[in-house]
Amino acid sequence: MSIEDRIKNYWDKRSEDFGRVRRRELESADADAWLSYIEKKISARSFYKVLDVGTGAGFFAVLMSRRGHDVTGIDLSREMLKEAEQNLTLFDSRARLLEMSADDLKFDDESFDAVISRNLTWTLPDVEGAYREWRRVLKIGGVLMNFDSDYGDKNFFDVTTCARGDVTENQLDECNLIKEALEISRRRRPSWDAEVLRALGFDVTVDEDIAPLVHRDKSLDFDRVPLFAITAVRSI
Repeated sequence: MSIEDRIKNYWDKRSEDFGRVRRRELESADADAWLSYIEKKISARSFYKVLDVGTGAGFFAVLMSRRGHDVTGIDLSREMLKEAEQNLTLFDSRARLLEMSADDLKFDDESFDAVISRNLTWTLPDVEGAYREWRRVLKIGGVLMNFDSDYGDKNFFDVTTCARGDVTENQLDECNLIKEALEISRRRRPSWDAEVLRALGFDVTVDEDIAPLVHRDKSLDFDRVPLFAITAVRSI
C-alpha cells in the first residue's frame, strides 16, 4: 500500500471522531477566537474566494462560509468530506466540497483570494509541491494561511496529538508510523516552511504558537505541541 493510501485510510477511519470534535469546536468559544485571528491577518475586503485545503470535517469551511465567503473545501478522505457535509448542514452553511489531493489541484491559475489549511501539512508526502500548487491557484496579493505543528520529532503517545476524542493504541501506532515515513518529519518547522514560501515569492510572517489565542475551551485542547501560524502573501 502506498503512503498516500495509508494516509487516506487512516483519516477515513478517524472521520466520525473528528466530525464530533469539530462540531464541539464550532459550538465553543474557539470558533470566534479562530475567526478573530484570521480576520486580523487578511485585508478588509468583504468577500473572498477561499480554498480550504484538507478541510477534514469542515471546520474552516463552516467558519468562512458563515462570514459570507465563497468557500471550496477539498480533502483526500471521502469519509472526512461526508463529515464536512454534515457539519455544513448542521451549522446552516454552504461550501463546495471536492475529493482532491492537496498537491494536485484541479483549479485554474489564480482562482482564489485566500488559501487556508489547518493540521494538514505534517501529513503530506510532498509539502513543497503542495505549496507550489497553492501558490499557483492563489491570486497575486492573495493570502495563504497555514496552521500546523512541528510533530516530526515527537511521539504521539507522549503528546497525545492524535487523541482528539476516542482513539485506540493501534491508531496512535499507525499515526507514528505514517509520520516517520514522511520527509516533512525531518524538517524543523515553521522555519523550513517560511524559507520555502519566501523562495516561491511570498512575503511571510510567522507566529510561533497561537494555541493560547485560539484554544479558549480547555476541554478541546488535546495537543501539547506549539501551534504555529504562517501568513504568506503572494507578491509575484
